[in-house]
Amino acid sequence: QSNLWERRPLGHQSVIGGSVTVVQEGTASLPCHVIDTNDDLTQITWQRRTREKPHNDNFLTILPREGPQFVNGGDARFKYIGNFNNKNGTLQLSNVTLKDEGSYTCIFTLFPSGNQKTEIPLNLLEEVLFATCTAAGSRPPAEVRWLTGVLRDKMRTTTNSTQYDNGTTTTVTILLTFYDTAYLVRNQLLLRSLKCGP
Repeated sequence: QSNLWERRPLGHQSVIGGSVTVVQEGTASLPCHVIDTNDDLTQITWQRRTREKPHNDNFLTILPREGPQFVNGGDARFKYIGNFNNKNGTLQLSNVTLKDEGSYTCIFTLFPSGNQKTEIPLNLLEEVLFATCTAAGSRPPAEVRWLTGVLRDKMRTTTNSTQYDNGTTTTVTILLTFYDTAYLVRNQLLLRSLKCGP
């Protein structure tokens, strides 16, 4: 997950938000915070426009005494991790799926200045197949591994083995990544450290 924080001046207040990128089934923190104001905060409202809900949809209201209240049905994956008294409306979304990708809007209702808001784009990184390594007809079975060097944290492997009647084994190891292939190809120096072998 990576946050690109932004400060958006709105009169005397500033709403801090950002852009969030998360891997599929990961946890995203949707930042939202008002600073530089002495106005009273009376309510925080969250809206979303996602792949699943293409029209702006009010889905959560946070009140000073009642706390977070879902609108039109709850979603246990959302957790309010901000602090109302500090004018912090940050939400956490766990187990993010493709249908959650889109734009989230945090609206602060301040007295006497009125509503101030910021939009937080949520982008999803999907896992893609990057490379395959096969050790065919080996006896004993090969233990195939990838030497990924500095790419270790950005990749994941899966391995399948098939044993034959003649006692040989074919092992196929797949390398998956959240970075697109174009990014890796542009960084030839990183690719030189990527090797597959027993």
